[in-house]
Amino acid sequence: MTKEDPSIQESLLQLSIQLGHPLDQSSVEQLYQSARDLLTHISPTPVTLARVAGTLLVYHIQDPEGDELKWFKAQIEQCSDEEEVEESIESLHRTDAL
Repeated sequence: MTKEDPSIQESLLQLSIQLGHPLDQSSVEQLYQSARDLLTHISPTPVTLARVAGTLLVYHIQDPEGDELKWFKAQIEQCSDEEEVEESIESLHRTDAL
């Protein structure tokens, strides 16, 4: 597992401000730790850890208790490697054409 990365936490803090929902340091640390916890079964790069943490931030801002957050966490926990994690995050940004 990667070591704690204060730059990821600082980025989360800045992103929350840019999104108009500034978080306190404790909330940022909780999001960061949640991302680390979701990835304990693989050895992610800092970029993947940051992407998971950023996605958690967006879900946290939108609806912290929503089903989408639970679904996302379940998806990440089922990923067998970093590539699958990246694919799961990428799939969130795709829109299906009907």
